[in-house]
Amino acid sequence: MRTRPLTRVGQYVALACYVVFLGFPLLWLFSTAFKSQQELITLHPTLFPRHWSLDSFRTALDNTEVWSSLKNSLVVAVATAIITTLIALPAAYALARGRSIVRTVSIGWILVSQVFPFVLIVIPVFIVLRNLGLLNTLVGLVLIYVVWALPFTLWMLQGYVTAIPRELEEAAATDGASRFATLRKIVFPLLMPGIVATSMFAFISAWNEFFFALVIITDPAKQTAPLLLARYVGSEGSVNLGPLAATALITTLPSLLIFGIIQRKLVAGLMSGSVKG
Repeated sequence: MRTRPLTRVGQYVALACYVVFLGFPLLWLFSTAFKSQQELITLHPTLFPRHWSLDSFRTALDNTEVWSSLKNSLVVAVATAIITTLIALPAAYALARGRSIVRTVSIGWILVSQVFPFVLIVIPVFIVLRNLGLLNTLVGLVLIYVVWALPFTLWMLQGYVTAIPRELEEAAATDGASRFATLRKIVFPLLMPGIVATSMFAFISAWNEFFFALVIITDPAKQTAPLLLARYVGSEGSVNLGPLAATALITTLPSLLIFGIIQRKLVAGLMSGSVKG
């Protein structure tokens, strides 16, 4: 059934409005970062700066804590993404291909684990990390992020594995390929979009997380980027808006760059495994 022209126009208009809705906060952040102090305190702000200024970026970059916080966030996010993916990949394959009570219980645990809010588990997590001697350490923060991101990444990956036809593996086995060769030449290439997507999810969730970092990290030298951004807000609610916007814009760049570099993998690996011998 063909879509009517008027309906198609309405769909494009709705999509354009949705894109503007999502992109406007980033546009406003970009504009605020380049405004001068005089424009920031004016009673009639404009969408774009009247006079472009780099003063906010100079103030932000002169702060040595910015670089250490970005480094800490990068270490934590990369470690979380790698460890989570390495654990979730074989577990997702076993869940998708298995047919047992363990699979049912595991999927139920995954779904139930997403219901609990942060507040309910922060005290037990704090006690466990204290007993392990991992309070105020990046290792403890990575451990929390891996445990928190693992259920959803596992759920995502097992969906990708389920979408791969079993007939491809059976055909490879008929041709004499070993299980390891089948996984390496057929399953893993087909799973590359899922691996990239789940790794990006784990990376971004760890990069942006604030609550656990606020509870676990007390040393300014080990703070992550979200904790640094919170320090721009004064005790009485006053906000150093220019440097805050500049620092926030800087902290978004790693995620954008990493996604821009690896987004090709989402398409390149989609069907590559099915045509390899």
